[in-house]
Amino acid sequence: MHDIKQRSRKGTTGIYFGWWIVVGGAVLQGLQGGFLFHGFSAFFVFLERDFGWGKAALSGAFSITRVESAILGPIQGWLIDRFGPAKITVAGMLLFGLGFILFSRVQSLLGLYVAFVAVAVGSSLGGLLPVTASLVNWFVRKRAIAVGISMSGMAIGGLVLVPLLAWSMTTFGWRDAAFVAGITIWVVGLPAALLLRRFPQDYGLLPDGDMEVSNLRTTIDDDQTFSFGADVQADFTARQAMRTSAFWLLSLGHSAALLSVSAATVHQIPLMVEQAGLSVQGAANVVAFLMVVQVAGQIGGGYIGDRFDKRLIIIICMFGHTVGMTFLAMASSLPPLLLFALFHGLAWGVRGPLVQSIRADYFGSAAFATIMGYSSLVMMVGMTAGALAGGILADYFGDYRFAFVTIGILTGMGSLFFVFARKPSPPQMAN
Repeated sequence: MHDIKQRSRKGTTGIYFGWWIVVGGAVLQGLQGGFLFHGFSAFFVFLERDFGWGKAALSGAFSITRVESAILGPIQGWLIDRFGPAKITVAGMLLFGLGFILFSRVQSLLGLYVAFVAVAVGSSLGGLLPVTASLVNWFVRKRAIAVGISMSGMAIGGLVLVPLLAWSMTTFGWRDAAFVAGITIWVVGLPAALLLRRFPQDYGLLPDGDMEVSNLRTTIDDDQTFSFGADVQADFTARQAMRTSAFWLLSLGHSAALLSVSAATVHQIPLMVEQAGLSVQGAANVVAFLMVVQVAGQIGGGYIGDRFDKRLIIIICMFGHTVGMTFLAMASSLPPLLLFALFHGLAWGVRGPLVQSIRADYFGSAAFATIMGYSSLVMMVGMTAGALAGGILADYFGDYRFAFVTIGILTGMGSLFFVFARKPSPPQMAN
């Protein structure tokens, strides 16, 4: 590990350590995106074939990971703010890998759920929250682009690992694929977790790699000026943030977006195989295309989010989800699936980093992890309901059409939450 304080003395000759945190976060997100978030859809097909479990029952395993994440959220946020992100993420990667090894040995639905409890806790402790909590402290002016690049790791992981998983499961079986996934999480994830840091000031650095406090003045949304020295002046505590309407509106809007994200993520490959007639490998290739589009959206979204109104961009993206889900619902051939990947991937990619960074813009970064932890309790509703509703309605109606059109419409309606989510007054004025 490089001596970060020594790096700070080199001035501009070294790489600002915040960008190494971006790289570490991208790797961690890639493991989650490839093996769990996008990869579970490939496992879904093989589990359904081998055990005959219904779509609703299998959706429940994925939902466990989201419910557990939400329950842990406030506690995890406090732990990150108290002990820093690296220690929490290391523990998460250990448990995340163990969960996949247990998953490779399951023989019953109960065993699947037990394994996914371990996956759930591990993916939560080592997931998006500690990565974002670290980045919002290390970046201010470049916050959206830093978060966007880091979050693109989830899509890149899906792009690389989902086709590889599909090939591995077809060639060697899903159990071997799951076991290797667990080992890979340990080998790759643990070193990446050690890159995370809490505050640049602890290492003699300033946010964004600036060299002088006089350079650290910026205007963020609504002409609200912040100055950056030891910290941001307008930091909210978690309690203060939850007293604002903006906290609840952002959380509800994010939850509405996750209805579409979770439904598509869990059920997209089964739909492509059953309804559009693709092979598992062909469906995985469509997911890979979606990941390419998502990466472009995340990096591009981070760039424009640092320059334009994040809230307006997020509102537009909510309707992009609606259009994408409609194409997916009606797909019976490859072209509508590609249009789904285009609209849904762009909407997801652009919106993802912005809905994270806008919270730091609104509430500051000092208690960001705790604020996000409490927000996850609300977001969990959309993340679990989308996957479960997709499975239950598909079992009832015999296909995904009604489920996905309905979920897409609800996501579009959720844009109203962002319409009214105005930046709150600074905490000293709000109390």
